[in-house]
Amino acid sequence: MFASQGNGAAAASLQSPAVAVGNPFSEKLGETIDHWRDELSEVEWVPDLGRDIGSIVWFRGLGTLVLLSSIAISCLPDFGPIAGHQTAPLIGSQADQARSQMIAPLAYGSDTGVSMAATDAVRPLAQSPERPSIELVATLGRGDGMRRVLRRAGVANKEAGEVTDLIASAVSLRDIKPGTKIDVTLGRRPNKSQPRPLDQLAFRARFDLNLEVLRQNGTLKLNRKPILVDDTPLRIKGVVGSSLYRSARAAGAPADAVQKYLQVIGKKMSVSRDIRSTDEFDIILSYRRAETGEVEVGDLVYAGITRDGKPKAQMLKWNTAGRNNWFEASGVGQSSGQLVRPTNGRRTSGYGMRRHPILRYKRMHSGLDFGGGYGAPIYAVTDGTVSFAGRKGGFGKFVKIKHSGGLASGYAHMSRIAVSNGRRVRKGQIIGYIGSTGLSTGPHLHYELYRNGRAINPNSVKFVQRAELSGRELRRFKTELQRLQKVEPGAALGTLKSASTNPGETREINRLNKPLNS
Repeated sequence: MFASQGNGAAAASLQSPAVAVGNPFSEKLGETIDHWRDELSEVEWVPDLGRDIGSIVWFRGLGTLVLLSSIAISCLPDFGPIAGHQTAPLIGSQADQARSQMIAPLAYGSDTGVSMAATDAVRPLAQSPERPSIELVATLGRGDGMRRVLRRAGVANKEAGEVTDLIASAVSLRDIKPGTKIDVTLGRRPNKSQPRPLDQLAFRARFDLNLEVLRQNGTLKLNRKPILVDDTPLRIKGVVGSSLYRSARAAGAPADAVQKYLQVIGKKMSVSRDIRSTDEFDIILSYRRAETGEVEVGDLVYAGITRDGKPKAQMLKWNTAGRNNWFEASGVGQSSGQLVRPTNGRRTSGYGMRRHPILRYKRMHSGLDFGGGYGAPIYAVTDGTVSFAGRKGGFGKFVKIKHSGGLASGYAHMSRIAVSNGRRVRKGQIIGYIGSTGLSTGPHLHYELYRNGRAINPNSVKFVQRAELSGRELRRFKTELQRLQKVEPGAALGTLKSASTNPGETREINRLNKPLNS
């Protein structure tokens, strides 16, 4: 009976939902809710505001954006000042205690930690103690003197003069280059009213010599420290290729040396026309290496061109009569004069009145005539700009070049002109070739010189006279040329030979950017 009642209650509880579902009002409410859920789910609440501007969907999206932004702004925290209890500023020891516990700015010394006050055990000093010695570096300026530099560094006037005399006994003061660094050590002075005594001084006097001044038993003494220097010249060789300049630079030659090399070779031949891509360039520079590691690259001393294993051009720098000049391997070079000869032919007629060979009457011959074979080259006597190039009456094919200083030069009767009007030409450059155009009885060059537009005697300005070595000077020249030609390319970059130290001689091997007193 009890079980049947329980079963009946369970059955009733199971039927109640069915009764609820079967309620017409509930069913209607459920359908309405489902309908609006479906409608709202199809609404696009976050449309792209860049599309359909002005439509209902766009305004609905704008409203959604404004609503969400308003909610976000309303949730922003307050960034106003925090109210605190106003107290008096800290002063005295309280301020020191507070500052010691923070990272103070640099203006306050950046001190941290608790500051300790002085106690009765601290006794004030009558005067501050001095450093036992001072090490400094002085620099020799341009136009400066050794004595002035030492006095500026704090050396007493008497000691500065004594040190200067010691240095002058070892090397000429004029040979010490500006910018030389001088390491100075000043010792302890007896009282503050006197200058500090010089204890030690050291500097690089020359590329091959260090000097050191030391105080020994109260006396200043000079120590010489020679440095081994290898002066093997630096030889650079290579194939010309498509560009002589780029090939030489790629082989390791400095830019200044290559430019000088081109200038020297350019006086012997045309770099653009006479040098082939298969030729070899030969550059020799003066080169010095110290055993301390420093390198000193000097000037160009030899310039050569080799073709098919044979020298095409050989130019050696040689000093004659106190002047450096470039000489060919035969010992011939240029030494003096302002203008080069306009052609290599001999002079056939001078400046002045003469009987014209064609017109048969006397008239002024305002230039010089030079003989030469048909087609022989004509050279510009010096640098200038071509002001005229073409035919000019009885001159035939004529070129006029304007030079500096109011000078100009003219070249007549050419068979062919090699320059154009307005072109810049250099000294010795080919500007044309000998011919017989115009009023001429045969191939020759008529050369004129002008000053401020008026023809002058070309003899008033001397041509360059080619110097030629002879005798003992020529033998010395040949010996030096042979010595340079025996130098192997890159030999100067090899291992530095060890020095033979003489007894009693001090050599410095390891001074490279290091003070002598360290």
